[in-house]
Amino acid sequence: MYSQFTAAVAGTGFIGPVHIEALQRLGVKVKGVLGSSASKGAKVRDKHGLEVAYASFEELLADSDVDAVHLAVPNVLHFEMSKKALQAGKHVMCEKPLAMNAEETAELVALADSTGLAAGVCYNIRYYPLNLEARARVRKGELGRVFSVVGSYVQDWLLYDTDYNWRVLADQGGALRAVSDIGTHWMDLIHSITDLEVEAVFADLSTVHPLRKRPKGEVATFSDEALPPEQLEEIDITTDDCGSILFRFKGGGKGQLWVSQVTAGRKNCLRYEISGSKHALAWNSEQPNQLWLGQRNEANHSLLKDPGLLKSEIRPYANYPGGHNEGFPDTFKQCFRSFYDAIAAGKSSQEALYPTFSDGHQEVRLCDAILLSHQEERWVTL
Repeated sequence: MYSQFTAAVAGTGFIGPVHIEALQRLGVKVKGVLGSSASKGAKVRDKHGLEVAYASFEELLADSDVDAVHLAVPNVLHFEMSKKALQAGKHVMCEKPLAMNAEETAELVALADSTGLAAGVCYNIRYYPLNLEARARVRKGELGRVFSVVGSYVQDWLLYDTDYNWRVLADQGGALRAVSDIGTHWMDLIHSITDLEVEAVFADLSTVHPLRKRPKGEVATFSDEALPPEQLEEIDITTDDCGSILFRFKGGGKGQLWVSQVTAGRKNCLRYEISGSKHALAWNSEQPNQLWLGQRNEANHSLLKDPGLLKSEIRPYANYPGGHNEGFPDTFKQCFRSFYDAIAAGKSSQEALYPTFSDGHQEVRLCDAILLSHQEERWVTL
């Protein structure tokens, strides 16, 4: 089914090859890749057995074989590249956040709607099978009225002042960093599971390292490469390393998120606990194949990922038997499965399960409100 589609990927850093691998596993043909340099593009082309290393984004868009473009490039490029791809008649799957501010994302939503093309944002964490199971349970009312959601998303890859990546720069990634880079994953996941709409936010953020030491030359995301002092230069940093956010949801629910990229020992840990009037449930990305189910008057349960134990509509997104764990690379495959299934079925963005540009717009609206709340030290209503 998926072999009818041909994709191209822009971006050769950490996440671009993840897209390529997931698409190839799904059966989507990946014709080519665009790198920030000819050598980077050629290296990824050869490693993954692709036909083309495009010389420019314009060359990629002019390729009539390409049905869909996957954007795995710095945030500052998302708006223009998404816009050009849609105008060229290509479906778009863009990495998060969708753009640098809500004005840009609103324009992209309107453009996507006017073209009728599929336009998705790669919030892959939705697609751990047990997160889809949690969504089904909550939306069927099994938890009752949801009145609180608490959690965190923490990493340590920017713990030291010598840790550097383009994401720390406001002109490349946006005024927010930890919140927009990983916090939006948590916010999207909670919205996907609960369908709760945020009506107000209160944020207290922190830049732990207002000065960082940048290599004279770029380094890859999650790189552990250590350089001698003479190869480093000090730069000013204004983006957030960590912070706390309170949420008020429509209907009276409350939420709290701690986000950090400076928590030693936590490589990539997202956690949530959702409390309802009947039951509670909790999940931790470091044990992604277990879902904790909390009870008041009987023993708690731990649901292990097993297609035979999941709701029927979730089973297509769990491809291995119970006891055979599914992890990070599988979430991309399943996200893209949902995206290309929607294209094949001619589904509108309102009908689709995949995270749409409208979802991406909502997360950036939240980011804008969070930034304003932090700057003005007050609740901000959306």
